[in-house]
Amino acid sequence: MIHFNRRQAVGLFAAALLPISSQARAQDKRVLRVAAHASLRLLDPLTTTAYITRNHGYMIYDTLFAVNSKYEPKPQMVKSWTASDDRLNYTFELREGLQFHDGAPVTAEDCVASLARWMKRDLTGGLIAASLSEMTATDARTFKIVLKEPFGQLLEALAKPSSLVPFIMPKRIASTPPDKNIEEHIGSGPFKFIVPEFRPGVRVVYERHAGYVPRDDAPDFLSGAKIAKVDRVEWVSTPDMQTAVNAITKGELDILEITNADTISLLEGVQDVVIQKLASANTPTMRFNWLQPPFDKVKTRQAVQAAVTQRDFMDALIGNPKAYTICGALFGCGTPLETDIGAIGTSEADLAKAKALLKESGYKGEQTVVLNTGDIPSFAGLAPLAAQIMRSIGMNVDMPTMDFATMLTRRNRQVPVAEGGWSAAFGVWNTLDLNSPLANLNLDTRGAAGYAGWSSDETLAGLKADFARELDPQKQKAIAAQIQKRAYELVFYIPLGTYFNFGAHRSNVSPMPASPVSVFWGIEKT
Repeated sequence: MIHFNRRQAVGLFAAALLPISSQARAQDKRVLRVAAHASLRLLDPLTTTAYITRNHGYMIYDTLFAVNSKYEPKPQMVKSWTASDDRLNYTFELREGLQFHDGAPVTAEDCVASLARWMKRDLTGGLIAASLSEMTATDARTFKIVLKEPFGQLLEALAKPSSLVPFIMPKRIASTPPDKNIEEHIGSGPFKFIVPEFRPGVRVVYERHAGYVPRDDAPDFLSGAKIAKVDRVEWVSTPDMQTAVNAITKGELDILEITNADTISLLEGVQDVVIQKLASANTPTMRFNWLQPPFDKVKTRQAVQAAVTQRDFMDALIGNPKAYTICGALFGCGTPLETDIGAIGTSEADLAKAKALLKESGYKGEQTVVLNTGDIPSFAGLAPLAAQIMRSIGMNVDMPTMDFATMLTRRNRQVPVAEGGWSAAFGVWNTLDLNSPLANLNLDTRGAAGYAGWSSDETLAGLKADFARELDPQKQKAIAAQIQKRAYELVFYIPLGTYFNFGAHRSNVSPMPASPVSVFWGIEKT
């Protein structure tokens, strides 16, 4: 990892803002400059869950299906599809005219190879693979998926909008082993990635894909027409939010992708700058280490759960009640599977109950390590408040502070705290990553082989299997409610509230599309 001091970072940012070609100078109205929410360094959308890499994927790749504002899967690259009555045989036909950035046509074999690699990386994809009998191309534009048993969420999985997205790549690229990063970055999406101008951590450049054929449907969330209305999009990395504020105020930037509450106050009333509430929301979460004391015991997890209230975290982190909501639905409020069954933490904390549960757990003052991430604004305040709450009920808490990369490394260690392990850690998730029992990593039941925290429960695993097999949406929702109830009982994780995202743009730039992911098609600059 390359580290820059602030003077170097400001210099690089200033250089990144300079037009670098005569075309960019002559046609500034066709160039969109964006302060992205993070620096892009990792380019393979299947080897990281980083949202900046996912957003990069949406710029250059397309998907077979995409979700609309009702979270329904809609055909995207697919023209038409059929399914047998028993939902074991699916046939998909691609739209005409789909073309990769190198001019090659998109074929069914490209789709099969891309899905095969995705299934080896993604949790939901892996569940499909376990039910898969065969997946083959039958002609240049048609492929089939044959299952051994029904998988009720197949189309939803093909439309999976976030971590990890089943983007379609050329077969030669999709054939890269799933544990290795791809080295060629060619898709069929509305923009092309300009490799020679990529400066990791500084600037990313995309140009309109002239050969892209958009759908005829109106844009709706991630579905429908993707029409690039500018010739060039430049993402620049800012050294800090104040620098980004200064740049958009001066007109050096067109868009701030995401701003925080403090930034909104700085931009309110600024001439020619418009603040926009985005169609996305984030949920911070607290997750425990089930392999090591003290949270290997359910009553210790329940003790902390009883002491936590979402409003305390939202007031401390966000402050403005108009910018957040209290939501006990593990699959997100406003989503098809929303329910309040079994929810805890949406009302007042019960410290007396928390202390009683801690005593029942047999806790004897063992050290509890709460990981604090110090360099990511969205994580700020999570660990300090959690540590304070744990201490208030009688726990012995250590709170080491580290950068995000170090936290991720430490969080993967399955060792006791005395050997560099951990007890509690945090994540910040877009609702898109939580809205399905199959995709929500916090509900992983694979134990030591699964997601950090290493939760396991045969009952919950069985409910998830039932959900995957069920074809009736109402029965799926009933099973999801049972999953939520069980997850709260065992404290798979604690949702800490949901807050809305805001962005900003210059008045001569149209608002960002109403999408749960930051996308840059459909934006005009006058």
